[in-house]
Amino acid sequence: MSPSDTAPETTADDVAGTAALAICESLLLALNDHNILPEKEIVGILQDAAEAHKNAGTGKNDALHRAVADLIDGIISGGNSVRRP
Repeated sequence: MSPSDTAPETTADDVAGTAALAICESLLLALNDHNILPEKEIVGILQDAAEAHKNAGTGKNDALHRAVADLIDGIISGGNSVRRP
């Protein structure tokens, strides 16, 4: 069995979501680097996005919304959205 036999299958949604995340993170970094938005505002944007998913209501997509909120919270705590010395 090769490693690709046990790896999860990548879907078009996975690729699109990963690309969107990378683009958004790069945009946030650029906005901060060019002094357009301060770190506090960028973190606020991310917090708003996480809260939107935490409060998305109940339904069949609960696990997805929780996972998205957790990912955004991880980005905030990891500092990926701003360059920190």
